[in-house]
Amino acid sequence: MKFSVEDLKTGVQSSNKRLIAKAITLIESKKAEHRELAEKLLEEIMPFTGNSIRIGITGVPGAGKSTFIENFGKLAIGKGKKVAVLAIDPSSSLSKGSILGDKTRMEDLAKEENAFIRPSPSSGFLGGVANTTFETMLICEAAGFDYILIETVGVGQSEVLVSDITDVFLFLKITGAGDELQGIKRGIMEMVDLIFINKVEDENLQKAKNTKLELMRALHFLPPKEKDWKVPVLLGSALNNIGLPEVYEKIEEFISLKKATGKFEKTRKIQAEKRFEYWVKELVLQETKARNSTETEYKLHKKKASELKSNPISEAKKFVNRLFP
Repeated sequence: MKFSVEDLKTGVQSSNKRLIAKAITLIESKKAEHRELAEKLLEEIMPFTGNSIRIGITGVPGAGKSTFIENFGKLAIGKGKKVAVLAIDPSSSLSKGSILGDKTRMEDLAKEENAFIRPSPSSGFLGGVANTTFETMLICEAAGFDYILIETVGVGQSEVLVSDITDVFLFLKITGAGDELQGIKRGIMEMVDLIFINKVEDENLQKAKNTKLELMRALHFLPPKEKDWKVPVLLGSALNNIGLPEVYEKIEEFISLKKATGKFEKTRKIQAEKRFEYWVKELVLQETKARNSTETEYKLHKKKASELKSNPISEAKKFVNRLFP
């Protein structure tokens, strides 16, 4: 590491984009010595976190997520906000590297002084997020960004993971792309806070209105996710900046409601608890694999499971019972 924890902390707090990127690289590293430094850095910046609005944005491929984020980000910057974008790319199964490189698709936003874009490979982590997205958000918050926009892979895998780390969950939808069923799946609809039907033009306006009615009917039969909040279904075109001011206003309205009812802080605490549980599982497994006293036993039960001599649940239970007799 060319930079100390103190250098990175100072760089993050002064919104130095180069050092913010270095800090995130440290957070994403799997090297043991880097993990230790990353933990120290997170401890140092924790008092300066928690002041942003975290927005998860999901939708099927082709829904226009990158265009939406770019123009929504420019809109927010125009209102005096600082915007960070965490664009989670699908990963190569070979190199684990990003495939799409979303930064290259948000050139205008990338040029903005008050914007920061970080593409991160999902590295096989389900839910369209990277396994360090939560910690990366903390870095961005300490750097003073008001809005943190998380663009997911958008492949329909465990969107609940995105919902679990954000304050607002936005579902981007288009008409005529064969994703109508995806749009009314109960699981997704129960998690969304706002729906934006994108790419609405004069020629498909009526179809978009029909889609809006279908979505509103589906929402009507679901229990409300937030008390006193009726999920808005908005129409527009991110490419032409139509409907984006309404999205901005609804997000502000939603956050104000959550803060007034105390739900905002309560949800943040629950999210942190879930993150704690995730790391307990991760670190226990890492420690198990690393210790000589348990490594052999672990490999034995894993081999039996892989050879289908016993079902994986039973083998896992036998191993855990050995760990905690």
